[in-house]
Amino acid sequence: MKKHSLKVNNGLSISQAQSISNLCNQRAEEINQEISSINNFSKSVRTYENHIIQKGRPMPENIIDMLETKAKLHACQAFLMENIKAKNALLNDAKFASADISGVEKPVKGDYLNIDDDLLEQVNEDFGWEQLSSEEYNEYLEAEAYASHIGQFIHKNGKLALLKQELPHIPDIEWMEIEKDKKVPVTINIHHTSKDLFNLHEKLAKLHRVYEQKVNYYKSKVKNIVTEENARIAKHNNDLVNKKQLHDQEVDNVYYKSLEEYNKKVASIKSQFEIDRQEKIKEIASMRIFVDNRFKDVVDMFMESVKE
Repeated sequence: MKKHSLKVNNGLSISQAQSISNLCNQRAEEINQEISSINNFSKSVRTYENHIIQKGRPMPENIIDMLETKAKLHACQAFLMENIKAKNALLNDAKFASADISGVEKPVKGDYLNIDDDLLEQVNEDFGWEQLSSEEYNEYLEAEAYASHIGQFIHKNGKLALLKQELPHIPDIEWMEIEKDKKVPVTINIHHTSKDLFNLHEKLAKLHRVYEQKVNYYKSKVKNIVTEENARIAKHNNDLVNKKQLHDQEVDNVYYKSLEEYNKKVASIKSQFEIDRQEKIKEIASMRIFVDNRFKDVVDMFMESVKE
């Protein structure tokens, strides 16, 4: 922490210091505005009467005094703000301080029963698929491929759907310009009718349902295999957990008895620490800013307006 000038019950209160700091800043700003208005020349124009365009503001004779006053005001403000921050820092340190209980040996809990190596993990669909025979899995792959590719062809945004959407909008004839201002007809031959595409869709949709049903059959079978295996695993794990709970409960009983004694000692230490901490906070709260002689004239200048 930086050096501070805080003393108990001697000097400026934080409220006074803040007010004087604000007044310093205000007075320094007034001087700064006056300095900022200094210029090298004035401007005027004479018509029917003399008009001032730019008022001349020559360098004040007391410019050195003004700069020194401005500097002294800012120095006093910095001094006050540093001490305000220092007091706040001391208060925060005291408020957030904690008791030292490192000298009290904390009880160590005995070892719990370790069943991690014996617990089984739940299986996922990969396990279910692995239980199928090669013939079953190959049949599933075939059905899935047929269902997927037929589905892509007939479903929304598939090729068949796009063809059906396009068909009513195909013109009977188009024209192509082969030379400037000379066009020739383009013959358009339509390959299918709406009925052709509709009939094809019906056939493919029926075929798609057949393969999709087969895909769903195998997915359901795999799901049932996984569910049954996970039920077996859950029972196995539950038996281990029950055994662990009985063992661990005994460990806890021994530990918490020792912990109770430990907590009593810690509570006593913390109680005394809290009494001391509150006294420290009270002492810091009563601290005031003892004004350094070099800033005293500035403080005295504003003291009348910040008396408590």
